[in-house]
Amino acid sequence: MKFTDLKIKIFADGADVNEMEKASLAGIVKGFTTNPTLMKKSGITDYEKFAKEAIAKVNNMPISFEVFSDDFETMEKEAIKIAGWGDNVYVKIPVTNTKRESSVNLIRDLDSKNIKLNVTAILTLKQVEEVCGAFKNTSKSIISVFAGRIADTGYDPIPLMKEAKRILSTKNNLELLWASSREVLNILQAEQCGCEIITVTNDLLKKLNMIGMDLGELSLDTVKMFYNDATSAGYKIL
Repeated sequence: MKFTDLKIKIFADGADVNEMEKASLAGIVKGFTTNPTLMKKSGITDYEKFAKEAIAKVNNMPISFEVFSDDFETMEKEAIKIAGWGDNVYVKIPVTNTKRESSVNLIRDLDSKNIKLNVTAILTLKQVEEVCGAFKNTSKSIISVFAGRIADTGYDPIPLMKEAKRILSTKNNLELLWASSREVLNILQAEQCGCEIITVTNDLLKKLNMIGMDLGELSLDTVKMFYNDATSAGYKIL
């Protein structure tokens, strides 16, 4: 199998406008996501300026931007403003605020306004069920389940992702996104689980050509890498 055989949509996850433009032109990714943590790491200080620059570079592909507030009234105002930045914009709403209060009512209100949402930071099936129930079959939205973070805790995310897909399949406007991927294998796992989308970092994007690579050839490449690095560093034993 090659990455071109995959049916799942690959979204690039990052906060570098130049990298977004490169990914858009390369024709591999089908959309983009970002978040406040990635933006902070990239040194972004003007959120709206960054967002509008990114929107201009992604060739009208779907792109998600997150609200920042912790109270739902302000979140709604932020969401409406963000949605106004472009028809291809999805508004990221965290599944709860920092007080663990559910965002379900806000999701329901924004969905009724036909705002495309990306509900984020979901890690439990209860959250999937509650969020799914908040949507009607109206505007298209994304449900981001953080499979990578689930795996970080030692739990196998695959059974959960399969059940999440079953739950969300009751609504024809919702797409399941495998979030926080850690390795190329996650892309194949996400497709097998029925996910419509997976987010990947730029580092993982660079490894897509390795899908289906002959392991013997990869072994030889690894031996050559060790040999060349040792030689160039001038290491000697005898």
